[in-house]
Amino acid sequence: MHRLTRLLSIITLLQGKKHYTAEGIAEHFGISVRTVYRDIKALGEQGIPVGFEPTKGYFLVQGYFLPPVSFSSEEANALLLMESVVSAFADKSIQKHYSTALNKVKAVLRTAQKEQLETLHNHISFHVPDCFKYDQEYLSVLQAAITSSHILELDYQNKGGIASKRQVEPIGLVFYALAWHLIAWCHLRQEYRDFKVTRIQAMRCLDVPFKKLEHMPLSEYVEELKKHEDYQPTATYPIA
Repeated sequence: MHRLTRLLSIITLLQGKKHYTAEGIAEHFGISVRTVYRDIKALGEQGIPVGFEPTKGYFLVQGYFLPPVSFSSEEANALLLMESVVSAFADKSIQKHYSTALNKVKAVLRTAQKEQLETLHNHISFHVPDCFKYDQEYLSVLQAAITSSHILELDYQNKGGIASKRQVEPIGLVFYALAWHLIAWCHLRQEYRDFKVTRIQAMRCLDVPFKKLEHMPLSEYVEELKKHEDYQPTATYPIA
């Protein structure tokens, strides 16, 4: 990769995440940490406001923004392909937001690229059984509650058809066994629980901050789940 291209790519990388370590940048671009230091210095010399926090890494100073210049045809094609996957495995709220985002991508494409994208659109077909389609609009609300650390109130029906009302603190979403699952701390059960999203009958964000001071990382919950002797990739555990 040409150095100028890499410098622009580093800026884009930093725009997409709050902090990046030198080691993380080096691994991403396949370069040495010493080269990363030189690149960061070069960005500073060009007036790009890259800051650094010990133990956290590099970051772009708030307020700086480098708009994307263009998308390659391959990048646009990849996004178009994912539209079919989103339509199959995401609910209506995510489908709507993805469609809006994709239209913004199309708006900055060259005429020839738009024509190619339209041609490709007519040659992609993605089908899943109707039982896997989501008529709900919960995923966007769940994402917002996770990022804002706000308690949700759920009307939930478990596998046995028993209904209950739960107040939960969501820590993440996991897709497995062809379904989305909300992993959350349940105030009723006083432990982490796995809620299948399609079994949520109604949901309200209470705009109340989490009461539990610390939560385990989602990755840790998933790893513990895999270690369970009765774990099956197609089963939910523990049952909410």
